[in-house]
Amino acid sequence: MKMLILGFAALLATGSAFADTQPQTAVIHDKTGFFVHMDVAKVLSTTDISQQCGIIPARLDYLDHNGQEHVLDYQVEGSGCTNDN
Repeated sequence: MKMLILGFAALLATGSAFADTQPQTAVIHDKTGFFVHMDVAKVLSTTDISQQCGIIPARLDYLDHNGQEHVLDYQVEGSGCTNDN
């Protein structure tokens, strides 16, 4: 019985040693509007608009100077329209 308890305690100790201790931070969804103050330190990803035509939804994922991840959803004119005057 002591071996079972000792084995269980060892399993708990090794499991907690390899546990992810990084706190999970929530992604901030910025509000759209006429003016949005953005503190962009690093762009993570953007929507590819090169093959789109017309007004399309776009997304910008970025990190601010505090390391917090932000998401900005907005509307943009696609640059893939051909034969437009």
